[in-house]
Amino acid sequence: MNRFAFPKLSHLGVALVIAYAMPAMASDAVTDQLQEAYAPYRSALFKTNGTSQPDALAAMQQTMAAWAKVQAQFATQVPPPYDRDKSFGTTLTEVARIYAKANDEVKAGKLTDAHNTLEDARDALAALRARNQIVVFSDHMNAYHSEMEHVVIDGAKLLDQPQGMQQLTAKAGALQYLALRLVSEAPANLQGNEEFKTLAAAVNQSVSALTTALFAQDIAAAKAAIAKIKQPYSKLFAKFG
Repeated sequence: MNRFAFPKLSHLGVALVIAYAMPAMASDAVTDQLQEAYAPYRSALFKTNGTSQPDALAAMQQTMAAWAKVQAQFATQVPPPYDRDKSFGTTLTEVARIYAKANDEVKAGKLTDAHNTLEDARDALAALRARNQIVVFSDHMNAYHSEMEHVVIDGAKLLDQPQGMQQLTAKAGALQYLALRLVSEAPANLQGNEEFKTLAAAVNQSVSALTTALFAQDIAAAKAAIAKIKQPYSKLFAKFG
């Protein structure tokens, strides 16, 4: 699996669902706690994509501690809107299992394996929210990343194929739309955060550089722009995703 391929969500389809969904931003006690536990998880995902075993292990410990708090609070008594979800408890157990497995892999020095294992938790949490019709900012981040993954992995190869420029232009258009939604769908506390605005602007600028090169039919510039798309998103994700 790709080391920076975080979610395994369908790309444009997810984006369209999110585009027409009412953004439920931490509107209940369970979602609040899940999002609080998501912050150390993002750190663990980021650290296992690096090279420092001690840093990754510390992030895993924080992630598991935060998740233990979720389980202790909601495993037996589930408030709305998740109280009708028969798979809620199963999801909590599954995420705990994923974290434990990733922690063991980090201890063994297998950071890449741990990173890939942790991606399964994101899928499980995204599915949990989807089943209960909850949309948070992380879902918009996931939708952008899913489309970005296709551009970063396949973009340069597409440019070397017949009609590849046109195909990549279409993908870049979808990516640009999703990048704009990272700003428009951000909650008020993020829209007023200067660091968030700077990082989100960098994401949008990276996509604009690609579309500009594609419109100019400059293959060399387009390939250079593709190589610069991942980093701005990674910085935004690590802090606010």
